[in-house]
Amino acid sequence: MSDHDRERTEPGGTGQAPPGRRAATGQGGGRHRRRRRRGEQPVVPEAEFTSYYGMPVLNRPTWKALDIAGYLFLGGVAGGSSLLAAGAHATGRPALARSAKIGALGAVSASTVALIHDLGRPARFHHMLRVARPTSPMSMGSWLLAVYGPLAGIAATTEVAGVFRRTGAAATAGAALLGPAVASYTAVLISDTAVPTWHEGYRQLPFAFAGSATAAAGGLGMLAAPVAQAGPARRAAALGAALELGATEVMERRMGLAAEPLRQGRAGLLMRASKVLTAAGAAAGLLAGRRSRTAAALSGAALLAGSAALRFGFFHAGVASAEDPKYTVVPQRERLREREQERERRRGEPPGEGRGSAEADV
Repeated sequence: MSDHDRERTEPGGTGQAPPGRRAATGQGGGRHRRRRRRGEQPVVPEAEFTSYYGMPVLNRPTWKALDIAGYLFLGGVAGGSSLLAAGAHATGRPALARSAKIGALGAVSASTVALIHDLGRPARFHHMLRVARPTSPMSMGSWLLAVYGPLAGIAATTEVAGVFRRTGAAATAGAALLGPAVASYTAVLISDTAVPTWHEGYRQLPFAFAGSATAAAGGLGMLAAPVAQAGPARRAAALGAALELGATEVMERRMGLAAEPLRQGRAGLLMRASKVLTAAGAAAGLLAGRRSRTAAALSGAALLAGSAALRFGFFHAGVASAEDPKYTVVPQRERLREREQERERRRGEPPGEGRGSAEADV
């Protein structure tokens, strides 16, 4: 019999544990329990989502915000402007057509520079054209830019120089056909990654980017063209803004936990600014842009700023989601639980019988 047992059983014993084994006052008694109820002190600390050695589960994206978010924004402006240029050319609005063609060429040129700057060496863009891989958004995007860029350049050059009108018209039509893909393929590009917030928005993000590109192109048209010819730009801005705001709202609701970074910190501020600027710019353009050149210019600037804020906000939200293991671990556990429940239903087992194995796998 141990000394501890003898102390508790021998006559005259105190019935208490030796001093070295006694619980400290307040750690196990009723007073502590009553105090815990009054103060509601948690017994188990909140879970902290960490990984081995305290490192993130995913590597932080190495893309530079100014280069890649700028590339996403400028590509959208280029694609939307080419579509607007074709419509203005077909309806006899030369000033709007010219400004849209020049805007498309300037935007696609700047976006290519931003992409090459992020790659580090111009030769890397050339190397991506060695292979055409339909399953790779980067490969398809490189080829898309390689075809779209010269068409936009020919359309703008012939318009400014006033030569080869038929060639310019054909190039304008060709750029307009590729414009929607140029405006939205960047959404597919960043969604095809393991970054939680970027990946979880893959269903609605192309629509949000397409609407944002249309609104930005309309804003550029209102900013550069006379009020009398800017009617298609105002209508395009309104339609694009409606599509952008609607798709973004649906996307944030369906993303679940991965949408949380879109509402916090720098990304949350940019996303809120994007919604306000886009809605205000579209509304002001429709109501006052047709009468006042100043109102049209301000509306156009607001639409362009709102489109840029959307791209930069989504970019920063993705980086934040990659740095926090929570946005990777929790969705994985939920998917494993759903798969286990589906297997249980197929086997006809009571729910919960095999759940422990799924959680153990995480």
